[in-house]
Amino acid sequence: MADLTQNPGRSWKSAVEALKTPWALIVAILIAVAVLDPGNWADVVTFAGKALAHTGQYILFAVLLLSYLKATGAEVMVARAFEGREVRMIFLAALFGGLAPFCSCEVIPFIAGLLALGAPLSAVMAFWLSSPLIDPPTLLITAGALGWPFAIGKAVAAVALGLFGGFVVKALMKQGAFAQPLKAYKPAGCCGSATKKDDKPHWRFWQKPERRARFRLEFVQNGVFLLKWLALAYVLEALLVSYVPADLIARVVGGEGVAPIVTAALVGMPAYLNSYVAPPLLAGLMEQGMSAGAAMAFMVAGAVSSIPAMAAVWSLVRPRVFAMYLGLGISGAIVAGILFQMV
Repeated sequence: MADLTQNPGRSWKSAVEALKTPWALIVAILIAVAVLDPGNWADVVTFAGKALAHTGQYILFAVLLLSYLKATGAEVMVARAFEGREVRMIFLAALFGGLAPFCSCEVIPFIAGLLALGAPLSAVMAFWLSSPLIDPPTLLITAGALGWPFAIGKAVAAVALGLFGGFVVKALMKQGAFAQPLKAYKPAGCCGSATKKDDKPHWRFWQKPERRARFRLEFVQNGVFLLKWLALAYVLEALLVSYVPADLIARVVGGEGVAPIVTAALVGMPAYLNSYVAPPLLAGLMEQGMSAGAAMAFMVAGAVSSIPAMAAVWSLVRPRVFAMYLGLGISGAIVAGILFQMV
């Protein structure tokens, strides 16, 4: 109570921030359902609870894996992918983009350091296009919500999109494009410093107290982060299944052909939430008539154009490079959707 009296401004700000959290939104949604449609409240809660319990095993494994990668410092392996010949760098960057345990702000100093050290934009673009699409937690959560064929398809699409973007940029650079890709950049220190390529991973992290502490911190932070977003995702999926007519979904993004896939890719750009919320929502949409190809296009386009991904690119590179990033991402999403639909 003393804190409220002494600093009411800070307390008010903390209260407002708390209202913006996924937990607050979940509570608000459930209260709204209880008031407006009390007969359906139990079904919504049961649906979301069962779905979250099913995905819980994937969440636990994903959090353990991500915490291990962070505690060991395994991201230095990603930095080494940017050494050697350019073609080799593009291949390794596209592959490691899906394995990098970076948050959206950590990737900024990492990429800035690589560009400053002379890493080619082609390899950086390959990493940047594949990185938002897949990582170990996203792979497992996608498998839990949509099945392993979809998760593997998305992983393949991530690497393929990285390769596509890397080699397109390589060809354009031969013609003189993107000579000065990088903006003036000053590290903000939001998540840590850039990775040093001469560091070595410490696989037996438990032998050092500071690395054990890092593991515990990452486990708690990532566990809470994934839990809150997935809980929100499954509540939203329950609402989608309960209240959105299936024939509406089928008319917009259902059926065969290229049109639903293109529509899903374009809708995915502004509508995408994040890689943890999207799979459960897409599962609900697919149950109501969304085609598999449209779902893949939605997920790929949305990940590339999500606010954290775009902010990371925009903060570092000049507008023409940013436009190339978006163009490659959207066109790659459409192609991925078409190919996945065919398979």
